[in-house]
Amino acid sequence: MEEKRQHLNQNKFLQHWCTLLIISLLAIFPLTQSFDYGKALSKSLLYFESQRSGRLPYNQRVTWRHHSGLTDGLEQGVDLVGGYYDAGDNVKFGLPMAFTITMLSWGVIEYGDEIATAGEYSHALDAIKWGTDYFIKAHTNPNVLWAEVGDGDTDHYCWQRPEDMTTSRRAYKVDEKNPGSDVSGETAAAMASASIVFRTANPHYSRLLLQHAQQLFEFGDKFRGKYDESVKVVKGYYPSVSGFEDELLWAALWLYKATDNEDYLRYALEMANEFGGITWSVTEFSWDVKFAGLQIIASMLLVEEKHRKMKFKHVLEQYHSKADYYLCACLNKNNVTNVNRTPGGLLFIRQWNNMQYVSNAAFLLTVYSDHLRASNQRLRCDRGDVGPEEVFAFAKSQVDYILGANPMAMSYLVGYGSRYPQRMHHRGASIESYRENKGFIGCTQGYDNWFQRNDPNPNLVVGALVGGPDKMDQFSDDRKNFMQTESCTYNTASLVGALAKLHGFENGDFNSPLVAQKSISQLKLFKHNMQPILYAQEKKNKRRIQELINILHDKVHVSLYVEEEKEQTMLVVTYVGSLLLSLTTQNLTTTLSCRPSSVVAGRHLSITKKSQDSPNGCSQSLDFRSRPVFMKKALQMA
Repeated sequence: MEEKRQHLNQNKFLQHWCTLLIISLLAIFPLTQSFDYGKALSKSLLYFESQRSGRLPYNQRVTWRHHSGLTDGLEQGVDLVGGYYDAGDNVKFGLPMAFTITMLSWGVIEYGDEIATAGEYSHALDAIKWGTDYFIKAHTNPNVLWAEVGDGDTDHYCWQRPEDMTTSRRAYKVDEKNPGSDVSGETAAAMASASIVFRTANPHYSRLLLQHAQQLFEFGDKFRGKYDESVKVVKGYYPSVSGFEDELLWAALWLYKATDNEDYLRYALEMANEFGGITWSVTEFSWDVKFAGLQIIASMLLVEEKHRKMKFKHVLEQYHSKADYYLCACLNKNNVTNVNRTPGGLLFIRQWNNMQYVSNAAFLLTVYSDHLRASNQRLRCDRGDVGPEEVFAFAKSQVDYILGANPMAMSYLVGYGSRYPQRMHHRGASIESYRENKGFIGCTQGYDNWFQRNDPNPNLVVGALVGGPDKMDQFSDDRKNFMQTESCTYNTASLVGALAKLHGFENGDFNSPLVAQKSISQLKLFKHNMQPILYAQEKKNKRRIQELINILHDKVHVSLYVEEEKEQTMLVVTYVGSLLLSLTTQNLTTTLSCRPSSVVAGRHLSITKKSQDSPNGCSQSLDFRSRPVFMKKALQMA
């Protein structure tokens, strides 16, 4: 009896403990957690103003920063004022800075409309131009590129605001005798991609960027070599481990996208094997390793008929295979090698600044999910095909983890949410701002009086994406913990595009992948092709249609679209308040005659019926005068 009583007590204890555990887990991981991606996007773009070097403009929004590095290049007789500090120190490293601009530009190219909808388009262009203006200065001769200002060794001996720097500001270059194909190639990619961004907004500037990009690519290809062999001081900070070959392929593809000149595409295809483009299978994408990005760009070219008919189509298909390998590795769908994950579901490559790999992966997965949807394809992995919905959902999960859906309930985007890192490893942020205290703060004084403090930083680097948690989802908010609390420009650069897509998706971007939103009488509501589509699951749908009409009552104007060749009928339900809904059904017969285009709430709506009586049918092109209203309004109305 005593043993039975003890057993019952143990069971009660276990039940009580499990209940507490479940409650705790629910508190940490709520069943549904929503994020304001638009606000996160705004903060991420603000971050780049914290990292500016040079004379700050009149419209500088980060007011705790001031002018700095105003004599950069003076010792070498060149003007190298401007550009970005890469992280929490005061060095301007050319290779990661160029990658930052390439990824910012790619984000704007893919999701410029979404960025504009968030009211951030001008800020995005400002962030890009601050970098490209510097690259124009740094490219002083067709075969000369200044690749670095300052050096990490002397900089890391001091803890100073950039406004007070007393460390070396020596500049380092690559040229014909001291080549740097990797930094030249990445800078060419940055300027080529940026030229696409500015093509409409500033055509003259766009052409100038393209001219520099072409010269830099030619220089990097003609005088080949790794830049860290020419600029040896960079080896301890940004060594070119992957070599220069990936940057040259990467630059060639961006130049092809910017010019449509097939010579650049031919280069990327002819050199694909020698340079590793179709032989490297990678599981990371970063400022150093560009293979995954260039493989994805090359593979997406296959959707165009002219590329499917070209001589080197098989090379594009090999690029495609390697792109699939990277994406499948992120999704844990390869048989052998996949990207590790933390218990909380975060992709984990390595301990130091892991978030750079996460934001890069989230962006590439997002872009590719759009490609799969637009081309009606699925990602082919060893463990089964994956649709665009699943690819996009995983990308979203990584961004959500960054914003706070994680075991620490911590936003790793500084300034976003209610809990985020307060003690970033960042010189300028950790010391009283120049505007508050214009007194000089010396090299060791910064370490003694500011670095050692346990207090939160006096200045907030809003939008900084810090290095993030370890492989067990643990994070220590400590200024000395540079592996986790330091941010880098290229961390946030890729996140901008992913946030823009998510913002558009949450606010009525109907180009998003098909994602079920709500069930109305077994009709699933989806986002598709610029307008919400209701797909019926049964062939006999008259009752379903009537149920939908009853739900909407007298607020709709109903007409039918019949396409007998595909044995499909589309019921067009137009809400007078400017909402357009469509229902695709199978084998629904109708005798309605064709009617001309009707105008409802300021929109032209094409109504078409193909029949034997009217062999040519009657149709007019759709002309939407305003963007369809957000999906949430459709749900509220229903």
